[in-house]
Amino acid sequence: MFLETVRWRASTLKKTIVMPEGSDARVLKAAAMARERGTVARVLLVGDPDAVRVAARDTGVRMADMEVADPLKDPRAAGLSSILYMRRRSKGMTEADAIQATRDPFMFGALLVASGAADGMVGGCSVPTAHMIRAGLWCIGCSDGVQTVSSFFVMIHPDPSLGHKGIFLFADCAVVVDPTPDQLCDIAVSTVRSAASLISDFPPRVAFLSFSTKGSAVHDRVTKVQSACDKFKSARPEVPADGELQLDAAIIPAVGASKAPGSAVAGRATVLVFPDLDSGNIGYKLTQRLAGAQAFGPILQGLAKPVNDLSRGASAEDIEAVIALTACQAQG
Repeated sequence: MFLETVRWRASTLKKTIVMPEGSDARVLKAAAMARERGTVARVLLVGDPDAVRVAARDTGVRMADMEVADPLKDPRAAGLSSILYMRRRSKGMTEADAIQATRDPFMFGALLVASGAADGMVGGCSVPTAHMIRAGLWCIGCSDGVQTVSSFFVMIHPDPSLGHKGIFLFADCAVVVDPTPDQLCDIAVSTVRSAASLISDFPPRVAFLSFSTKGSAVHDRVTKVQSACDKFKSARPEVPADGELQLDAAIIPAVGASKAPGSAVAGRATVLVFPDLDSGNIGYKLTQRLAGAQAFGPILQGLAKPVNDLSRGASAEDIEAVIALTACQAQG
């Protein structure tokens, strides 16, 4: 149901999503699916046009209405390299460096997004996550008020009494290993924004998780979470948030009422901010494997325009779902 709703929302937005691995058979199949499922998004493929056409023929994908941009020959390349040079010259990048970097299909794709020629980018089924994040940071940069690229999962639990009709957002589960208080605050700010772009009428109630609830333990790791929560409350005072909270105090009403009486979040949290990548990654997998929850992600966040990374084992179905999610992220 969640993906069907996302696809429907994406189809109403008419966004353009650039895909830098245009000759990958899975990408071509996903682009065709996006076109066939109510035009989830217009896909702009990046690559050598001849190689893309051969791959499409071998895959059985019709190319008639798909645009292919060649970084080596595209007339926009000079303008795009200028964007990159202006963004990176303070870091020591020369104009020649920018021209060379723009030949990389991932940098070229991210620059198309930065220039407004596309609304978001999906890629990474052939390169490490770091390459995708670098392209996003160099070419697009972070959202206003955010300095951290992070990730989140949409988790849908079979019990609709938990979270928001069974839906939670878990962050960060894939990118930032040991976030500082400022980074945890950024992660929470980005996740609240992500919720608004993907899920209609989702009430963000943010729980900063810990092994302690309201001072039940004293430790530097607890202090870190408390500080992050305070920073978030200052940044987004209109969003209910509390911390530090143990998981049961965050999501089970009776436990929340006992351990954190009077909290507007305890027992009712919908956004769970994990204190580090160990707990986030383990937490989403436990919820998925032992509680039977559906997991959608990781979805990158924190960039001014959406760039999403794919697993190198991603299927065409997986990629099409990320195209739809990225189109929704691009709506505002």
